[in-house]
Formats: sequence, C-alpha cells, structure tokens
Amino acid sequence: HPEFFPKILGPGENQALDITESKKGFEKLAQAINSEARINGQKIKSLEEIALGYLDVANEVMVRPIREISVMRGYNIREHVLSCFGGAGGQHACAIARKLGISTIFIHRFAGILSALGMVFGDVVVDRQKPAGAVRLETDIQDCLQKLETLGNTCRENLISQGHLEEAVSLTKYLNLRYQGTDTSFMIKEPADGDFQRDFKKLHTREFGFDLQNRSLLVDDIRVRAVAETKATEGSYTLQEKTGDPVTHTNCYFSQGWLPTPVYLYEALGREQTIEGPALILQNDSTILIEPYCSAEIVKTGVIIQVHSSKKKTKTLESDPIQLAIFSNQFMSIAEQMGRTLQKTAISTNIKERLDFSCAIFDSTGGLVANAPHVPVHLGAMSEAVRYQINLRRDDLQEGDVLAANHPMAGGSHLPDITVITPVWSGGSIRFFVASRGHHSDIGSISPGSMPPFSKTLAEEGLCLKSFKLVQSHIFNEEKLRQMMAAISPKVRHPDSVISDLKAQVAANQRGIDLLHEMMEQNGEDVVFAYMVHIQKNAEGAVRSMLQNLVTRLGAQSSNTTLQAEDFLDDGSVIRLRLVIDGKRGTALFDFSGTDPELWGNLNAPKAVTQSAILYSLRCLIAQDIPLNQGCLEPVTVFLPSGSLLNPSAEAGVVGGNVLTSQRIVDVIMKAVQAVAASQGCMNNLTFGNDEFGYYETIGGGSGAGPSWHGTSGVHTHMTNTRITDPEIMEQRYPVYIRRFSIRSGSGGQGKFSGGDGLIRDIEFLAPLNVAILSERRVFPPYGLHKGQAGAKGKNLFINKDGRIVNLGGKNEIQVSAGDRIQINTPGGGGFGEPLVKNNDHG
Repeated sequence: HPEFFPKILGPGENQALDITESKKGFEKLAQAINSEARINGQKIKSLEEIALGYLDVANEVMVRPIREISVMRGYNIREHVLSCFGGAGGQHACAIARKLGISTIFIHRFAGILSALGMVFGDVVVDRQKPAGAVRLETDIQDCLQKLETLGNTCRENLISQGHLEEAVSLTKYLNLRYQGTDTSFMIKEPADGDFQRDFKKLHTREFGFDLQNRSLLVDDIRVRAVAETKATEGSYTLQEKTGDPVTHTNCYFSQGWLPTPVYLYEALGREQTIEGPALILQNDSTILIEPYCSAEIVKTGVIIQVHSSKKKTKTLESDPIQLAIFSNQFMSIAEQMGRTLQKTAISTNIKERLDFSCAIFDSTGGLVANAPHVPVHLGAMSEAVRYQINLRRDDLQEGDVLAANHPMAGGSHLPDITVITPVWSGGSIRFFVASRGHHSDIGSISPGSMPPFSKTLAEEGLCLKSFKLVQSHIFNEEKLRQMMAAISPKVRHPDSVISDLKAQVAANQRGIDLLHEMMEQNGEDVVFAYMVHIQKNAEGAVRSMLQNLVTRLGAQSSNTTLQAEDFLDDGSVIRLRLVIDGKRGTALFDFSGTDPELWGNLNAPKAVTQSAILYSLRCLIAQDIPLNQGCLEPVTVFLPSGSLLNPSAEAGVVGGNVLTSQRIVDVIMKAVQAVAASQGCMNNLTFGNDEFGYYETIGGGSGAGPSWHGTSGVHTHMTNTRITDPEIMEQRYPVYIRRFSIRSGSGGQGKFSGGDGLIRDIEFLAPLNVAILSERRVFPPYGLHKGQAGAKGKNLFINKDGRIVNLGGKNEIQVSAGDRIQINTPGGGGFGEPLVKNNDHG
C-alpha cells in the first residue's frame, strides 16, 4: 500500500512505491515461466500464483536453518515462541511458524528497528575470561571459585571507573566445563547451590541426548560477566482503551485465492484488542501480515499471534515447480537435521570436529532421493550400499532392525567408513531407507588410524562388515560387535569410541525417520511419494539438458560426440576415460576401458566410489539448483572393466582408492569436458597413534581455476568436504604441537586465471608414535587447461629432532620420537588460460 509507505525512493529519495512497475516485472517473469510450463505440459500460473510461489519457496529456505540450528542445540521447536524482527519479519512470521509447527508468535512493537533500539536500551557489559588449564572440577573447585571472585572484583571496578554506581552492577560467574577425553565444552552459570556438575550433566543430556558415565569434568576457562543496567526508558507510549477500526480495506491473495482484508494502523488499536486473520497491521517501521486461520492480540509490548490449524489444501500429485522446490528443500532439510544429530551425539574428533560423515534419504529400492551437502565420495556410494542390503536382506528385515556395512563389495567406500542403514516402515511395509556413513578413526588395521599406506589386501585394512544387524528388534547388538572387533588382528584400538559413534549414527537415522513420518502426516503419503519421483525426474531432465548443451558448447559437428582423457596415479597407473555423449537423447557412456589392472596396493577404487565420482561431476556441471539424487544417473551408462583398479576383486586393498583415486577420476572427467583445471587431486591423509589410540585427518590444498575464476587456496576439493581439526583441540587431545599451518604461497599454477595455493602443515610430536602419510600428486602435478600452468606437486618431509630432513615420498610410515616433525606441503591447483606473464612451470 504505497500510501502508507514512506516516500524515500528514487534519485531524489522522494518517490513512493510503484505497483505498476512491479506488475510489469511480474508479467515478464510470468511470460517466461508459463512458456516453459506449456512445453512441459504444466498448469499456466497467474501473476499472483507466481508471486505467492516465490514467497512459499523463500519461506521454506528460511525454515531450513531454523530447524537445523534448533536440532543441533537440542531444542524442540514446537515448544517455543517464534520472535521476529526487521521490517519484513512480520510479513513472513505466520507462514514460517506454520511450517515449523509453532503456535505462538511475538512481534515487538519496535521490531522494525530492534537492532538499533538495542544499542540504546542495552546494558553496559564487561566480560572477562581466563584459561584454567583443564584442571579437574572435583579436586580444584575451590581454587576456581577463588579465581572467579578475583576476576569478578576486577570487572566490577572496571564498570565503577566508568561512572556506574556499585549497587547497579551485577555479576554472573561461569565455569567452562567438558568431559575428559572430549572436545565439546559448555559454559555453565554458577548455580545457587554451587552444583556445577549437575547443571553440566543436564545440559549435556539435552544437547547430545545422552550422558557419559565415570568421566572426570575438566575446567577449561573461568568467566565473569559484569552488567551495569542502563537508565534508558521506552518513554510514555501507551495504547488506547477502545477498540480501533480498520483505516481501509483491501484484497490480499493467499493460497485460498483473493480474500477481503482489513488494514489497521497499530497506533490506533486498543489494548488487548483481538484481530482475526486475514488482516494487515501497519507500523511506522514494519508491516505485520495476519494470515487466514491466525489471530492477533494487541499488547503494550507488541503483537502476539496465535496460529491455528488450517484446513489442509489437497496437493496435486502432478509436478508443480513451486511444490517441487519446496519438497526438494524439505527432503534436504531432513538429511541436514540427521547430520546435525550425528555431529551432536558422536564423541570422536573425526565426526564431531572434522565432520567426516554423510546422511541421506533413499526410496524403497535404494535410489538416492536427497542428501545434505556432506562428503561427495560417500553420497553416490551409499545408494549401492543400501541396494546391496535390500537384495541380501529383502525377506529378513523387521521393524526395529538397523544394518551396518563397510565392505567394498557391499557398496562400501573403504573400511573406516561404516554405513548404518535403517528402513522407514509405514503401514507394515518399507517406504524409505535412511542412512548415515561415518569415518571411524580406527577399525583395526596394520597401522593406527586405519589408513595404512602399505596395505596390499583388504584383510590388512581392518574390520569387514558385509551385512551386520547392528540393532535387532530395537536391541543394540553391542556384545557381538565387541567380539568381532576383538577377533581381528590387529584388533580395534579404541572400541568404545567406535561403538559410541555407531550409536550416534543410529540416533541420526531415527531423527530422519521421525521427520519423514511427520512429512507424510502433513502432506499425505501419496503426495510425498509423488514428489520423491518428481524430484528424481527433474534431476534426470537437468542432466539430459546439460549433456545436450555440452555437445553444443564443445562445437561438435553432429549430435554425438566422443571425448577422451587420461591421467596417472603417482605409480604410473593410468585411468583412461572415453566419454560418448548423445546430444539428441541427452545420454552419456562413461567407458573406462584401457584403465590399468588392479594394483598390488590400496589405491584400487570400488565400483561404488567411481559411481560417486561420476555423480558428483555431473552435479557440478549442472547450473540448476537441484538436490543430488538418483535421477542424475538415469541418462548415464558406466562401463568398468572387471579386474581393473576401478573394479577390483573382493580381496583388493582399497583404503587409498576412496580418498585418492576418487580424486583422479574427477580430474579425468573434468579434463575430458574441459570444464576446470585440476585441483590438488589429493586428500593428504595423515595418521598417527599407538596401541591406545589412532588419529586421522585430511589436509586441504589448492582448487583449480576455471574459464572465469581463480582457484581457491587451502581448501578441500571435489570428493572430500571435511573440516580439519582446530589446532587447540588437536594439541589438547593428542601429544603434538602444531609448528606451522599456513598457505603455501606460489604453489598454484599460473594462468589467465590462476590455481589456488596449497597448504603447509608442520607438526611436532611430543611422544613416540607411529606416523603414516598416504598421498598423491607427488610425481604428476595437477594439470592446467588451455595453456594454463600446472600446480605445484606436493611434498612430505620428515624433520628429525637433530635437524636432518628426509623426503618421505607420497606414501610412507615411520616411527617418530619426541621432538621429531612431519611437514606436509600440499599441491596447488592448475591454472586456466595462458598466463599474462610467463612463470616457471611447477611441474
């Protein structure tokens, strides 16, 4: 309503909103959207339907992080009030609350300027925090309390020196606590009775869903917050006692169509006046939309809205682009919430800190429906893992069963990655599967950390599970699992950690099941299943369109084109690709004939890993924003010669194939389509440990440059998407000291667009340990494209405590003493296009 909006627009900042121009813009948009709808046989939409569709999708996108963050913090969203601020917050509040299942909304009367208002009314605060040195709470509590008292006096004096009265200053004291052997700490406010341990356990249970028994509590920090209350007041703003009438009436477009809608001015409303939706309440700095099936109560501090249950509008089973976007977001949101639950309930550094896990939803046949943006090498392979279990256990699954597997022949990537698979039952039949795959830091192997550089067979790489009922009839099969972990040689070095993380994976899957049931209840099973298929069909169409456009972009003389590329592992083994694209049908054959035979080593990649690399590459080449799913592979045929390093025997070692060869497969695909120069092509797998523990991390490098962009420095690329452990946490948990962690300047390949630089990670060991490095791109550098230069090769150095420096090569395992160091120099990315200034080739 332009007449109620300030005239602050235009060059002179004196113009009103222009509805006519907005309508013209939507007419152009509608013309383009409806033109595509006619081609696809879809319903033609009005301007209002299109505008409401954009709002609906935008609201769903906003809802996703609210759900995700709330789950991560252990909150049940439905038990809380939705508070919003900002000029547009009140316009979205009802829709977002309904999507979240929240029944009450509070909008402050100064919501439109709440941040600025906070600067005026905010209390003056002095925060001071000091390290406590990880002392034990039970033995050092008195010393900590004394330090809190001293720190509190310092904070109080600081505020008094600023002119605040002593009686206006209040102190709040905290201890930052964590369980011994974990990384997650909580800042616990001093209880009235001084029982910090009780409050910590209560918060730990709320956040993670469980508590740890027989663990000491450590104090990392002490903290004091001193607050001097502000003297600012809100003034004498009051509401009138009588009921206010609408200032005008209008029509608003909702999902029910056009509805008559009264328009109120907030300052003209009466105290405790109730307004039924639909209605508009205009404030000086914001607009509040009361949707149908909502009611608002006017109070002195703002507006309280109650969201009532609405008559469910029956959704069509036919594909609708607006609902397609909404369901895509909902499926991805479920996978994201599964991931947050897994991160929250796991205890290992690998899952909680490095985020080396993935979660996804599958249809009843094992086809990928949607995933969270976790680790690409997991996601394509997980579908094969689910399908293997379906074929094997088709008549042997009951409600309350959960399966675990990690064998390469069962869709596994490598043995440390254990997949936990749970059927989703409804009406006595399996309607979906949910799965989580997590990297476990030690599952037994010839090296601590279970990433041995010199394993030759699968038997040397640890615990193998083809199909194990981890949970049977709702009972966790812990005793049998412990027996299996103890039976292999070398045995699993820290079975408690493995079991705890597997329990976390089961909990993450259960979260996905609960959310899928909720989704089916809200929308109807038929609608959910219909859009599951529509999402996969949409992805298939996007891939076909991309392949057709690729033929045109490459300037092929006919509708068919054949592309070829090859690249080498550091031992000289070749990965060769012949890519045949049918531009008319939008199909592709990935033919890896000519790839070298299976290796006597561990760089063999299981079939599922190659499929992951292809799926990831296809998704990267699609400009459209779609979830990664099984539909992407429908137009694709893959030929992997039996007995090759991309389709090895069941006995072959594969621990390095998942993390290294997978990167080279992507390099070959991207080289064939000339899309981007090579990225570092390696995950730089570093492990260290002893008989008591194993630690594993991957280290980033440079990404490749493209036709219009420079590469990025110091990042994980392509098939990995994990984080690296923070130095503080690593030094706290393990006997190491991080000497250096920096960008490896100049290691990116030069070009019109230059590749990103690699990293330097220099670690000093403080105790005797077994250390292993499993890496690639130490012989053949990451390639450049279109005359762009190659990135620098990686280099692994052992620095003896006496100063002697030894090149370890790409793969090695050593015993270190206290004072010895390892320095990992990771590869840079390749350049794209001829450099403007010539530079030495890194190769």
